[in-house]
Amino acid sequence: MTFAVHGLPVARGIAIGRAVLVVSSRIDVAHYFIKPEEIETEIDRVRTARNAVADELTKLQASVAQMGPNDTPHELSALLEVHQMLLQDEVLTGGVKHWITERLYNAEWALTTQLEIIARQFDEMEDEYLRERKADLEQVVERLLHRMKGTAAVLAPSPPRRKRATSQDDDNDNDDPTAGDGIDVPLVLIAHDLSPADMLQFKKSVFAGFVTDVGGRTSHTAIVARSMDIPAVVGARTASQLVRQDDWVIIDGDAGVVIVDPSPIILAEYGFKQRQGDLERGRLARLRHKPAVTLDGQRVELLANIEMPEDTVGAVKAGAVGVGLFRSEFLFMGRESTTRQTRLPDEEEQYQAYKRAVEGMQGMPVTIRTIDVGADKPLDGKSANKQEHLNPALGLRAIRWSLADPAMFLTQLRAILRAAAHGEIHLLIPMLAHASEIRQTLSLIDFARTELDNRGAVYGQVKLGAMIEIPAAALTLRIFLKHFDFLSIGTNDLIQYTLAIDRADESVAHLYDPAHPAVLRLVADTIAECRRQGKGVAVCGEMAGDVAFTRLLLGLGLRSFSMHPSRILAVKQEVLRADTGKLEAWAKSVLESDDPAAAMAG
Repeated sequence: MTFAVHGLPVARGIAIGRAVLVVSSRIDVAHYFIKPEEIETEIDRVRTARNAVADELTKLQASVAQMGPNDTPHELSALLEVHQMLLQDEVLTGGVKHWITERLYNAEWALTTQLEIIARQFDEMEDEYLRERKADLEQVVERLLHRMKGTAAVLAPSPPRRKRATSQDDDNDNDDPTAGDGIDVPLVLIAHDLSPADMLQFKKSVFAGFVTDVGGRTSHTAIVARSMDIPAVVGARTASQLVRQDDWVIIDGDAGVVIVDPSPIILAEYGFKQRQGDLERGRLARLRHKPAVTLDGQRVELLANIEMPEDTVGAVKAGAVGVGLFRSEFLFMGRESTTRQTRLPDEEEQYQAYKRAVEGMQGMPVTIRTIDVGADKPLDGKSANKQEHLNPALGLRAIRWSLADPAMFLTQLRAILRAAAHGEIHLLIPMLAHASEIRQTLSLIDFARTELDNRGAVYGQVKLGAMIEIPAAALTLRIFLKHFDFLSIGTNDLIQYTLAIDRADESVAHLYDPAHPAVLRLVADTIAECRRQGKGVAVCGEMAGDVAFTRLLLGLGLRSFSMHPSRILAVKQEVLRADTGKLEAWAKSVLESDDPAAAMAG
């Protein structure tokens, strides 16, 4: 039966494919694709864990049998027997083997996927006793996952596409509506939530789109989705519970709608929309090598936001004239370790990564933001502990985190300075708000240079920049412009902090408003003050890549935009059509309006 789930549109376009579920577990589970030659290794991991758990249960049963009838209830012995039966059940073990062999899921992913399928079957049972056995199954799977923890295989660089559905496939009886014999079927990812580390792993994959239950338009899962240039919907609430493994799904990234089990008529309609989107992308591609110059001759700098050095390939291909934001924290994420020191990349690893980014941009400038972790970007890829950090967005994150760990910060600074010997690097500091933080940061940069001098290491000079993403910073620009060569406006956090809205929380997403008069005033004043003092200024938040704001930002005097490579050509088209001389008066009227969004649309 066809039904729709509504969420927030965060990455444009249409995706049609089979659903791949990432199921939540009470313990952390890695999700990645393995190589075909690793199939037997993963199956052996499951078999070894099953045998170990079976031994545990056997020993428990033996110890229970030795107790007197008054020492332990009869139900405990019966419960252990149920667990043994579930552990050996072919539906569980055979299903896990299917996901490993046919889909190339790693063992943990296969196990949680099969658990989700069987659990739903339990939920549909009429007998109350049988329904309650779902909890036993979950306990058995948890035991298996704990046994397998620490024995994960090496991550494969990319997953295979799932082959066209056949009669041997699991219970989904829909025919493949988009592919013929021998043609691969697109896959779409459905999850309750995805950490930035998960997104970074899936970024290397071939998913055609993704949907999450939680998140906002500028949550980092949404940001990475846009960098992947695939349709995405977040804040879809119960999507991961309603969509079943292998369901046919349409993701409408323009409207924020997820259509499950679509009818042939709906498929045809969205197939047409998908082809229209492909044609539009083809038309935009013709602008790739055209300079971004307005009708009145104003040259505009279109830069790329990247997460990893390898992203420079897409940036150059999209026509970026440099990197305006290299989110260096992604180098630090997803490193499973028992100690913090061994998890963080050392100076040499960071240096090589920054050097690859510089070389990848072929002589164009690269702006590297120092590590920005905390809030919706926990360092270990796990969700922030809300009991430990009651409000992580206002806590120890970004430069506050770096200043609290000078040794880590100095390691990163030395690596960036060394990489600057290979090309033009701009060093960007996030979340500054206090003069004392500025002084501490500059002092540590000087100290990093001294350390390199003492080692006789070669390093280059960097331009220093600060992020304007806290209202306090936007209101004290005079202090910032004394010390920095340029400023970069991070509109994602600036909007969050100005409007007191958690940008990752879908329950208040409707209040997240880039066109709010207070936000626009802070952006406008920052651009104007930088221009008055002859300092460079860019916008590197999501507003820079939103064509609804391109004309306004140009009218406010902005000449440097940094965005995901996938948005560069669309923004360039707006730039080529703009006359900044005519836009200045219009932009001023928008700022003075009580309803800027309506004024922009009018």
